[in-house]
Amino acid sequence: MSPEVPSFSDLLAECDESAVHLEMRDSYTPSDPVFRDWKAGVRIDGPKHYPEWFGLVSATVARGVQIRRLRIVSEPLADFIRFEYDVTVGLNVAAGEQVRWLPRRRASDLALPGNDFWVFDGRIVRFGYFTGDGEFVGQDVWEDPDVVKLCTSAFEAAWERGVDHDDYRPA
Repeated sequence: MSPEVPSFSDLLAECDESAVHLEMRDSYTPSDPVFRDWKAGVRIDGPKHYPEWFGLVSATVARGVQIRRLRIVSEPLADFIRFEYDVTVGLNVAAGEQVRWLPRRRASDLALPGNDFWVFDGRIVRFGYFTGDGEFVGQDVWEDPDVVKLCTSAFEAAWERGVDHDDYRPA
């Protein structure tokens, strides 16, 4: 574990080949104003509502970095995950990410770390920590080869079972 945690933007900027992200929660940042707008029926435009994220990911993919995101989800989907599903094409896919979904019941026999994570270039892991209701509370960065291997193998096993966003239909 690293005592000094670089920003997510810095980690992505230093990335040369790949960044993979495994999401396993049913709720994230419920206080997000864009999520609240979506719940109120506002149509969400990914690049307009999340310009920094869209720009960062688009620029990273343009440099040749492959970004893959896998969401392990409970079905039926929780409100926040339904929101993510609804904005995925206009935000994540439009920025260049590959996105897959894995119903939680199909992940029962996979060995998964206890927290969501990113792996950058197969050498750095960034764990994200959240409260029970989904508010972000912090992160750690690990470079321990055993932790990197654990997260990379967990991601790849889940990715193989995941359903591409274009083919996934929530229950």
